[in-house]
Amino acid sequence: MTEHANNTSIQETLTRLEERYSAHNYHPLDVIITRGEGVWLWDIHGNKYLDFLAAYSAVNQGHGHPKIVEALREQAGKLCLTSRAFRNDLFAPLCEKLSKLLGYEKVLMMNSGAEAVETAIKAARKWGYQCKGVTQGSAEILVFDGNFHGRTSTIVSFSTDRVARDGYGPFASGFKILPYGELEAVNSAFAANAANIVAILVEPVQGEGGVIIPSKDFLPGLRKLCDQHEALLICDEIQSGLGRAGSLLAQSQVGVRADCVTIGKALSGGLYPVSAFLADDRVMSVFSPGTHGSTFGGSPLACAVANAALDVIVDEDLPGRAERLGRYFAEGIHAIGSPHVKEIRALGLWIGVELQPGAGGARRFCESFLKEGMLCKETHEHTIRFAPPLVITQDELDWALVRIKKVLG
Repeated sequence: MTEHANNTSIQETLTRLEERYSAHNYHPLDVIITRGEGVWLWDIHGNKYLDFLAAYSAVNQGHGHPKIVEALREQAGKLCLTSRAFRNDLFAPLCEKLSKLLGYEKVLMMNSGAEAVETAIKAARKWGYQCKGVTQGSAEILVFDGNFHGRTSTIVSFSTDRVARDGYGPFASGFKILPYGELEAVNSAFAANAANIVAILVEPVQGEGGVIIPSKDFLPGLRKLCDQHEALLICDEIQSGLGRAGSLLAQSQVGVRADCVTIGKALSGGLYPVSAFLADDRVMSVFSPGTHGSTFGGSPLACAVANAALDVIVDEDLPGRAERLGRYFAEGIHAIGSPHVKEIRALGLWIGVELQPGAGGARRFCESFLKEGMLCKETHEHTIRFAPPLVITQDELDWALVRIKKVLG
């Protein structure tokens, strides 16, 4: 049997095993990845691909960044987990680094992005009861259509994505869904129920929604309304933060400082699940021993990995690279002038290419990119996202633009 035939057989076997034994909760492209380095991935046949998803921004630093890998290896040989029942020597320094880097007084470490959002929801509700004086059980959080904050049972309660939501009720109450980007709707919600509104939970950019970028007055308007009505502004920066949008936090680009922020994904460079909820003392003080936690949150291994991941973001100026190369890349896609493209939305190295309704859907274009050596992911049927690791070079973007022109022509 030839090597190609053998690899084909292996791919068929692995695909069959996945179909047989794995829950069918994803619809991956038909490629089996076995190795990654920087912005590149290789499949089991040895084919090389430029990664334009970056694991939903978890690998902003590139696959297998040597500094982060070394930190993981070194710490894994010493101590991985104690739980927070005991102190470890890496936890406090990481909290200090995050606090000073992002400008918040306190840090609460978790694992996944969804856990960080759940933490934010709990903090906002308890703050509302303890500090704002909301009647127990009456707290309301304003959220927005098109949001993606995770897939826990609480979070899907305020999702407008029918695929993520349908069949999972009864749903949690206490959330009001408003049109994303429309300040007047938020103002009306406060007018109707300001006494019970404890927070606004918002993505500065809706990544899963298709890189939806609100007007520049939207976040500042939310900040003003929260200040007027004694409510918390919570920014979910799990995808937009840590460099992707061209700054450490996307909110800063419009001069906003949220009361609370959630981060994750790139916080570990893709090597280990790490997330965090950040806020000042006036919010974080609602938590006392036993009221919230996580066995793995803030583990020595997580702290070592996150510490190195943050160093790479800062030392290599990944936010600055994202801002410069993102403008260059978006201009290159615009210049193609594809008849299939309805709109191009870009912030940093985060580009959403929305296709015309008659283009046949984004999935088929992603399958064509696969054949050209690029791995992209569609979202909401008609949008292709381009979000490579932030360590990508201009030459590599030029390589990609040739293939984008060929596919989108």
